[in-house]
Amino acid sequence: MTLLETISGPDDLKGIPVDKLDDLAAEIRQFLVDSVSKTGGHLGPNLGVVELTIAMHRVFDSPRDTFVFDTGHQSYVHKLLTGRHDFSKLKKSGGLSGYPSREESEHDVVENSHASTSLSWAEGIAKARRLRGEVDRHTVAVIGDGALTGGMAWEALNNISADPDLPLVIVLNDNERSYAPTIGGMAQHLAMMRTMHTYDQVLDWGKSRLQSTPKVGNKMYEALHGVKRGLKDMVYPDTGVFESLGIKYLGPIDGHDEQAVETALRRARDYGRPTLVHVITQKGRGYKPAYSDEADQWHGIGKFNPETGLPFEVSGRIWTDEFSDEMVALGGERDDVVAITAAMLIPVGLDDFAKKYPERVFDVGIAEQHAVTMASGLSYGGLHPVVAVYATFLNRAFDQLLMDAALHKQGVTFVLDRAGVTGSDGASHNGMWDMSICSIVPGLHLAAPRDGAQVREQLRDAVAIDDAPSVIRFPKGDVGEPLVAERRIGRLDVMKDADNPDVLVAGVGSMVGVALDVAQTLESDGLAVQVVDPRWVFPVAPELVELAARAKHVVVVEDNLVEAGVGSACARAFREAGVAAGVDTYGIPKEFLLHASRGEVLTEIGLTADAITADLRPRLANGKDVA
Repeated sequence: MTLLETISGPDDLKGIPVDKLDDLAAEIRQFLVDSVSKTGGHLGPNLGVVELTIAMHRVFDSPRDTFVFDTGHQSYVHKLLTGRHDFSKLKKSGGLSGYPSREESEHDVVENSHASTSLSWAEGIAKARRLRGEVDRHTVAVIGDGALTGGMAWEALNNISADPDLPLVIVLNDNERSYAPTIGGMAQHLAMMRTMHTYDQVLDWGKSRLQSTPKVGNKMYEALHGVKRGLKDMVYPDTGVFESLGIKYLGPIDGHDEQAVETALRRARDYGRPTLVHVITQKGRGYKPAYSDEADQWHGIGKFNPETGLPFEVSGRIWTDEFSDEMVALGGERDDVVAITAAMLIPVGLDDFAKKYPERVFDVGIAEQHAVTMASGLSYGGLHPVVAVYATFLNRAFDQLLMDAALHKQGVTFVLDRAGVTGSDGASHNGMWDMSICSIVPGLHLAAPRDGAQVREQLRDAVAIDDAPSVIRFPKGDVGEPLVAERRIGRLDVMKDADNPDVLVAGVGSMVGVALDVAQTLESDGLAVQVVDPRWVFPVAPELVELAARAKHVVVVEDNLVEAGVGSACARAFREAGVAAGVDTYGIPKEFLLHASRGEVLTEIGLTADAITADLRPRLANGKDVA
């Protein structure tokens, strides 16, 4: 039996002899490589926190003590050490989540896949325990240096620093990266502090060498120590930014020296005040293909051959590629087009634009709110910024979209990748709210391309809008062949025509294919069906209102919340125009969706052609409209 197999919880870990912990760390890394190679997942971040997580569970007593991981994709080792060894269905239906999950374990508290929130959670938990008299329970927030670039983290630090007696331990997992290398002033400050680590290593070496010299060794060491400490205090003040805030600082510490991390954590635990333990780790540690990858050190990876590190399947052309190529083309035509990313240059497809026009790309770190307001300023200054983020992350910057970009009529284009159901990353990553929140923003234009050709065309349309925010949204995954329209009316495409339609079906974005399949089945029932792609869904096109007036029934299919989305906007526009036909809307229910494949989720929520048709048929047969 391996050491890992003997661990069903943190108490078992505490019983493992210190001289066996390196062996355990090696077993965990091998387990992660073997398991994630079969399922895909966040491999690089977890390889980097093996010793750190072992030390945390040996010093603290989870679940009585609470761990909050920021972000949660570095929690695989925590899952293993709390008895969850079945990774065979990682991120799949019925299997382990890719993030901490309260449904899985009492050791998990915060799902936390949106960065920079752990310190706020931890402060709240620690204060609640103090008020309840639970003074023997500890709270530990693990935050990466990338997540520390987010504004919310600094809001929390500002408040934590005002409470000098709060028993809170902050572990800064510093690997110099989020998805990509961390940028900004904080990154520079941490780089300085890492240099202090080198000074300390030199001092330790000098101490051992000099003190071995008879008679004069100790005196020479003391002299060297005095000179070195003076120089260090002048160049690299010990207080640093954290102690300036009133937070005790320990470090920097080699995050792969388990005993050193344990020692620091015990000291931090016993201080009984806000204390930050700065550990330096290597993303992808122990697996060469991961730590050698310059792009993101295997932050997230699909299935691969563990022997070679090569993927089993070569991905086809994805929606993001279409955006990426068109951005490069636009950059050559318009020198006012600039791009903004929130620490996700490669995932959102801006890397090629950055290579071509490096001075026209701004990486703001994990700070979506700042990105949107900065973009408004760039627009006011005469540029046209393109803000590229995952659809789920636009949620974080709604106020800035509304009050900075829209209120001031700034020409800013938002490109939302991974819109709609994303599946395996779970509830927090489904891009299912973007059209609902955008629907209430005055003046905003929103396009949902149905294929790659439309991504390119509508991106060009969007950057031509200079007096309001514009949004382009598309899903995760491979992009199919273009769906060719029969004709165009204004901005709207007629995908399947009918002279006197009984039913008008509007497919939104990637749901156009589903709409066409619904139409085919309904036609077999003897109904005349017209299918349209609105293309620009906000504001509702007058041409769509005119077509709706000719039909007896209207159906809207969208991969967004069924409430307050495109269907709701269409129903309102039809009522205002006196159109009698009701609207049946098929979309995503107002609930958090469990992780599974995109196809499984769509089937579960009834957002497939078969499910929609089965629901429509009895109503159409009875001649009923459903508003």
